[in-house]
Amino acid sequence: MTDDTRTAPGAIWSLVLGILGLMCIGPFGAIPAVICGHMSLSKIKRSAGALTGDGMALAGLIIGYISIGLMVVLLPLYAAIAIPSFVRAREMSRQNACINHLRMSDGAKDQWASENGKTDSDTVTSENCAPYMKNGWPMCPAGGQYSVTTVGEDPACSVGAGHSL
Repeated sequence: MTDDTRTAPGAIWSLVLGILGLMCIGPFGAIPAVICGHMSLSKIKRSAGALTGDGMALAGLIIGYISIGLMVVLLPLYAAIAIPSFVRAREMSRQNACINHLRMSDGAKDQWASENGKTDSDTVTSENCAPYMKNGWPMCPAGGQYSVTTVGEDPACSVGAGHSL
């Protein structure tokens, strides 16, 4: 006796994509799993017994929907974790850029003082140091203003908190 029924390929794909969606590729597997599952169930019902695999199609549907549900729940959670980290990273980047600008300003001030025979108590301005800066006087990326007072003092940023040498 021969069995002329065969398993619907879409049912197999639905199950495989559902498992992949749940385990590693998320919505890129879950959404096609749901689509394949619905299409396979429809084809199996219309085939009048020539196609089987309704259990696999149903399992693919269920796993696909679970994967989509997890994605809907977990994406906002991931965003809530990641966004503050991105904000902190951006602030650290601004702080590091400001410190580098202060170092360049200090180097320009020292070079000006050395070339002009100035001592630690002599007053210096940003105009005095500007010729020694490669791209002109820098701007603080956090919106602060740089100031230089005397040769012996470090340049300062008006932002404060972490924006100092």
